[in-house]
Amino acid sequence: MKMMKGMLLALTPITIFAIYSYGLNALLLITVSIIAAVSSEALYQYLTKKPLKIKDLSAVVTGLLLALTVSPSLPLYVVAAGAVFGIVVGKQLFGGYGKNIFNPALFGRLFIIYAFPGTMAPWLAPFDGVATATPLQIVRSEGTLTPLQDLFLGTIPGSLGETSALLLLLGGGWLIYKRYANWRIPLSCLSAVVLICLLTGQNVLFHLLSGSLLLGAFFMATDPSSSPKTQTVRYIFGFGVGLIIMAMRLWGWLPEGTTFAIIGMNLFVPLINRYTRPKPKPQTD
Repeated sequence: MKMMKGMLLALTPITIFAIYSYGLNALLLITVSIIAAVSSEALYQYLTKKPLKIKDLSAVVTGLLLALTVSPSLPLYVVAAGAVFGIVVGKQLFGGYGKNIFNPALFGRLFIIYAFPGTMAPWLAPFDGVATATPLQIVRSEGTLTPLQDLFLGTIPGSLGETSALLLLLGGGWLIYKRYANWRIPLSCLSAVVLICLLTGQNVLFHLLSGSLLLGAFFMATDPSSSPKTQTVRYIFGFGVGLIIMAMRLWGWLPEGTTFAIIGMNLFVPLINRYTRPKPKPQTD
């Protein structure tokens, strides 16, 4: 529970900013997502006669993270469906918290993408709610880079929790300082982004500050249940996430690929953990 409280505290600044930027839409999406996540977890545990564990706050974190990854225009019933799917299928069916191999918030988002295609659109500009394109959509279609100041402060359209790089860095830095997140994963993820940018002539700062890279690297890829257990492999895991994100941005069918990158690398974690687990030392007389 201590870690979950820490995660909620780290997400508080970007959550408040999302509500400030998008008003009632953001507040309702966040509220509905959290209620759906907690309620579905409680109902599942009740029906399967398992101990009720909603007090550990992990479902609250899942609901909040899911809401922060969606468009402010997303219908409320869609985010609710994503939260239920992420909790029940992505978490509880694997045995609950600590046993799930996928990040449940991103699993719920992936469900939304395929079960409700097109519902993320339109993307809305903060404060005035005008439909517009995101920075990554603009650079792909027009080749125009959004000013770095706008990316840093958050005066751009995007998912509720991805707009302000400043607030994400503050929250992510606090998580690492308190050791709630392992620094090796975001460091290697961001390093991969920098490397690909340098090799392909892309603007490094633009790609570091845009999209859901920071939200994913600090708050989702570091999920202890779905990330590697050994320090060395955490570098590999984070680097792989960064590589997939940049491959999607530069050559993929979508302008952003954080969800696919983390879920994709989650698939290999059980296998990686199995073959990289330290062997017990033989006992000597």
